[in-house]
Amino acid sequence: MKIVNPHCAVIDIGSRSHYVAIGQGKQDVKEFGVYAENLKLLAAWLKENHITSVAMESTGTYWQNLFIELINSGFEVILTNGKFTKNINRKKTDVLDCQWIKKMHSLGLLLPSSFLPDNTTERLRTLCRHRANMIAMKADTCHKMQKFLKWLNFRLDVVVRDVTGLTGMKIIDDICNGNLDPKSLAKHRHYNCRKSEEEIAKALVSNKR
Repeated sequence: MKIVNPHCAVIDIGSRSHYVAIGQGKQDVKEFGVYAENLKLLAAWLKENHITSVAMESTGTYWQNLFIELINSGFEVILTNGKFTKNINRKKTDVLDCQWIKKMHSLGLLLPSSFLPDNTTERLRTLCRHRANMIAMKADTCHKMQKFLKWLNFRLDVVVRDVTGLTGMKIIDDICNGNLDPKSLAKHRHYNCRKSEEEIAKALVSNKR
C-alpha cells in the first residue's frame, strides 16, 4: 500500500510512561515519562526526526497534557479511539502497539480524529459533568444519612419530608454536637413542618448506640 503520511509518529499513552514510535525498528521506539519536562523532551525528539503528524489513542485522561504540548509545538495531532487500532493477531506489548498504529497511520488507515471541543466548551462540559456528579452524590449521601440515623433509632425520615431540609439539618447538626435529648431536638422544628414537636420528639428517642 502507498505511504500517505511519510513523516508521522505514533504515541502509545500510558499512566506512567508514553512509548513513541517513529519507525518500525526497535531503535525507532523510545519511552518517555509523564512529567512536564518529559513531554517537552518528547516534542523536541519528534522535531529532531522531522515529524509533522502524530497519532495517539484517547486513553482515559492521560493523553490530555501531552496533546496540548504537541499542539503548542506545532504538530498535527490525531486523537483516535483505541478500539479502532486493535490488532488481535499478535502478542500485545507497548512497543508492538506503537509499531502497529504507526503502520496504520503511515498508510492513512486511521479514522479521523475524535471530537475535541474548544476551551470554552470544554470548561462548560467539565462543570456540567461535575454538577451532575455532585447531584448524584447528594442523593447517595442522603440515603446513607437516613440509614445511620435508623441505626441510632432516630426516625427522622418518618416525621420530616426531607432529612436534608431546614428542620432535618438543624436536628442532625445538634445530634452531631452531642445533644440526644428528644424534646430539645424537637425544638428545631420549622413552622412549615407538618408534624408537631411532640411527634418529632417521639421519633428522636435514641438507643444510645
